[in-house]
Amino acid sequence: MNLKWSNSREIGEALYDKFPEVDPKTVRFTDMHQWICELDDFDDAPEKSNEKILEAILLVWLDEFE
Repeated sequence: MNLKWSNSREIGEALYDKFPEVDPKTVRFTDMHQWICELDDFDDAPEKSNEKILEAILLVWLDEFE
């Protein structure tokens, strides 16, 4: 599956799967952006993200973490 920025739930879950020991509350948006772009299934333009998208992804990741 090719992940796009609009797939916040799937991206958040993928981040949790890849980094289960990382507390999402400690991650900077710049690092998270890079990690998302490096996901194997991610296929979207890096510049299409924004703070609102990253916040939505972070909330999913946090939900999975807790």
